[in-house]
Formats: sequence, structure tokens, C-alpha cells
Amino acid sequence: MQAQTLSPPPRSANWLDTLERILPKIVLAPSFVICVVFFYGFIIWTALLSLTPSRMLPRYEFVGIEQYASLFANDRWWLALKNLAIFGGLFIFLCLVMGLLLAILLDQRVRAEGFIRSIFLYPLALSFIVTGTAWKWILDPSIGLQKVLNDLGWTSFTFEWIKDPDMAIYTVVIAGIWQSSGFVMALFLAGLRSIDDSIIKAAKIDGASMPMIYRRIILPSLRPVFFSSFMILAHIAIKSFDLVMALTGGGPGFSTDLPATFMYTYAFTRNQIGLGAASATVMLGIVLAVIVPFMYSELRSTRRG
Repeated sequence: MQAQTLSPPPRSANWLDTLERILPKIVLAPSFVICVVFFYGFIIWTALLSLTPSRMLPRYEFVGIEQYASLFANDRWWLALKNLAIFGGLFIFLCLVMGLLLAILLDQRVRAEGFIRSIFLYPLALSFIVTGTAWKWILDPSIGLQKVLNDLGWTSFTFEWIKDPDMAIYTVVIAGIWQSSGFVMALFLAGLRSIDDSIIKAAKIDGASMPMIYRRIILPSLRPVFFSSFMILAHIAIKSFDLVMALTGGGPGFSTDLPATFMYTYAFTRNQIGLGAASATVMLGIVLAVIVPFMYSELRSTRRG
């Protein structure tokens, strides 16, 4: 018997196999290049500008950490960092607390749950510009909440935080919480609905009270949701710009400045690109300092689990 020889596949088949392998790379290549250039490339460019004496236009002369020394000698920058600590701390903490409490409430299968959930999620559909503008009107003593209550007879009621340099930053906190707590509520509600009911029923049979069940079972099960919510809220807080500009414009004076508004002011209105780039680089460092340890801790806990 003669051995049968297998004929090689036609060239068209080889060409189609090759095309099938490289087509995803061809499709993704433009997005990859754009991401590298306009994200990582500009991060590197900003860091380089922070080491130059650039003002209105870039000047590629190395001056070391001179811009960073000027930045940390600027009282306005320290006020922006203080405001970030106040705004970020209260914004993250209160959003987490309110989001969790609202999620627990809705998880009780209350009537009109869908309607209530939509009400709290509605602010998420708005931009921070719209939120800031709306709260600017609400908190304005001449046309907002104070005037309405005064017209209704509460003539002694005053609420002028938005014009008080010591209290204005808290109006930014109020608007930020109103915008984002519904989003956190949705995350926690999804986490609560994913917990196995049989575990809770077994705990009840064993005599555990609901506060103990929440403390020992439900809240520990929501750790990934806490982690995700914290990451998102911290990112929002650190890069907050449009909310402040729409609500207070950084004022009164510059009492509600945040690092993002400081960077914009010095880089684009005071023509100090080098100083603005230095502040932007420090902001990136703050983001990394907050997020990286939490990510490392979460990954280590996941591996141990």
C-alpha cells in the first residue's frame, strides 16, 4: 500500500488564520497608542515641566526642584491641602455612611423601593457643574434657602456659609455628598443583595440578633464594596475642580481652593506653567499615596483568603 501524503493547506487558509490573529491587535493599536501618548506621555511631560522655569510657554531648562520649593513655600498651596483634607475626609466618610444606611433601608424591601432608589440616584445623572450651580443658588442668602425661610416667618434664620471664608469649604462637602451618596448606595445595595440569605437565616436560628448579624456577617462581607467605594470617592475628592469652580469659584477669596483649582489658577491664569505642573505632579503623588497602599492591602487579603 502506498502511503498517502497530506497536502498542505491552501494559502488562503493560512492568510485567514494570520489575519484572525492580528486583527484584534490592529483594532486595539490606535486606542493603545492614544492611551500611551495622551495619558502616560503627558504625565511624563508634566513632570518634566515641573523641573523647568516655564511660565507662559514651556522652557526646557533644568532647574531641579526649584518649582517644588516655591510650591511648598506658597501659603495658598498649604490652604489648598488643608481644604483637601477637610473636604476629602468628610466627603468620603459621610458618603460611605449615608450610602450604607440608605442601602440597608432599601434592602428591607420597602414600598416604592424603585421610586426611592431613583430619587437618590438622580443626582448621579447630573454633572458637577450643574450640581455646583444648583447648590450655589440654594445656599445664596439673597435668593436661596435663607430667603425662603425668612419669607415664611423664620426671620432669625441665617445660613451664610457660602459667604463665610471659614465655613465655605463645608458647602462644597454638602454638594459633593448630595451628588455621590446615591452612587455609593447603589454599590452597597448590590453588595447586600449578593449575600446568601441562608447564612443570615442560620445565624438567626442560632440566636444572633440583627445588630450582631450586621456586625459579624454582613459588614465584613461588604469589604470589597467598601474598598471600591473608597477608591472612587478618593479619586473624585483629589481631582475635584468643576464642583468648586461652579459653587464658590474658589472663594470667598481663595478660602475654598483645592489642589486642582490651585493648579488651574497658576498654570492657566497666572502663566506659571512650571509651578502648575509641580502642583499637578504632587496631586498625582497624593493619588498614588492613597490608592496604592489600599490596593496592596486588598490584594494581600484576597490572596490570604
